[in-house]
Amino acid sequence: MKKSRLVIDYEYNFELIGITTAVRGYRLAWELNQRLGITLVKQPDLVVGFKNQEEKSFSFYAFETPLNRLKVFKNRPTDQETGKYFLIPEFPHFDFIILAAMEEHKHQQLIDLLKSVPSIQLVSPIALEGLKSKSNFIF
Repeated sequence: MKKSRLVIDYEYNFELIGITTAVRGYRLAWELNQRLGITLVKQPDLVVGFKNQEEKSFSFYAFETPLNRLKVFKNRPTDQETGKYFLIPEFPHFDFIILAAMEEHKHQQLIDLLKSVPSIQLVSPIALEGLKSKSNFIF
């Protein structure tokens, strides 16, 4: 019997930004709310399936308007198991990942505002080209 394979090519219309910080998620969300003038709200955990049938949950906060979408994900699972599971395993040094879907010229403004938050130590855009784990953000 001949096997067929379904190949789906997704359109990734968002940018990813990695953040390194020592604060917890709720504190980071509060600081971003103050600095950006938005209202990030805690959402139910995102459950991601990994190889060998493992599922891990990642906490995240979201803010959405008809034109903009901003989500802040913790890069490590909520079950405090340190080790090999990350939302973006290619960048384990990032504590949080920001998914930003907005007008193109606003991405640099967002990065500049993130750099001005005192508790954030490092802000870096993440290139989607070649990123194997970008499918974790399709939901």
